[in-house]
Amino acid sequence: MDDNFSPRVKDVIAYSKEEALRLGHDFIGTEHLMLGLLRDGNGKAVSILSALDIDLNHLRRKVEILSPANPNTESNTNDKKNLHLTRQAERALKTTFLEAKLFQSASINTAHLLLCILRNENDPTTKLLIKMKVDYDGVKDQFKVMMSNDEDFIDSPSAESFPSDDDASASSGGNKENLFTGSGAKGNKKSKTPVLDNFGRDLTAMAEDDKLDPVVGRENEIQRVSQILSRRKKNNPLLIGEPGVGKSAIAEGLALRIIQRKVSRILYDKRVVTLDLASLVAGTKYRGQFEERMKAVMNELEKNDDIILFIDEIHTIVGAGGATGSLDASNMFKPALA
Repeated sequence: MDDNFSPRVKDVIAYSKEEALRLGHDFIGTEHLMLGLLRDGNGKAVSILSALDIDLNHLRRKVEILSPANPNTESNTNDKKNLHLTRQAERALKTTFLEAKLFQSASINTAHLLLCILRNENDPTTKLLIKMKVDYDGVKDQFKVMMSNDEDFIDSPSAESFPSDDDASASSGGNKENLFTGSGAKGNKKSKTPVLDNFGRDLTAMAEDDKLDPVVGRENEIQRVSQILSRRKKNNPLLIGEPGVGKSAIAEGLALRIIQRKVSRILYDKRVVTLDLASLVAGTKYRGQFEERMKAVMNELEKNDDIILFIDEIHTIVGAGGATGSLDASNMFKPALA
């Protein structure tokens, strides 16, 4: 994951360590990350705060008051090895990957870090920022304005910018939970569906690469599914059967038939993408985070009519991601299936 950080973010992390040592602390918290952002002085986060008319020097003093210096601790060079991230700081750094994905940024910048600090409303640093009229929605809106005025902000992510889960876990030492656990294709730089590429698997692409085995004995079911998909209305087939009878294999068989041109012309060049619902729900600890992912998936499906979405274990969408005062996956999918 460190490879995705911009050089400025890496500097901010180094500054936060120095700020923690200066204050005599043996940990790095979100307050130190905030001091690192302010010390950097020229990043996207500072530009956003300035655009929101925030007095940076006043904010720095407030953050230092929030985490006063420990006069009993002497800082030395060996202390750097003993510094550990607090749970809030670790969470903020890990969710920058998600934030960058949502904005389709090619690297993680300081604005993503600021947004991730603001995600945890129970954190003292976040409470201080909110008291100073700096909240997640306000920063996000200002960031979008900056993105619209700067083409460098809206470049699509490349495969090198966002490695696969195995690469991400390896780069973080193997002991950090990766928030994007989708097993889908990496997608090229011009991918129109980065969210689906991350949370799903393109079965047609796998079929073209000979990564799918031939399906035997399900010709009638595959033919029936292709007929239903070719309808103008009521074109959402539902596969019902006992576990292990080959429901998922029918989707793979359809993908094989599409690349072999053994389907109706309406289905030519369609992409069969299977959605990994477990990955979609994984890591959504905060209210609205699951809905935001679902909305991103739905938006990509609306903009790309060449996609046939296959939801394995579809019965699990009832209640998935649901919390008090929020929608579950089934309610969000229902309008699109009507």
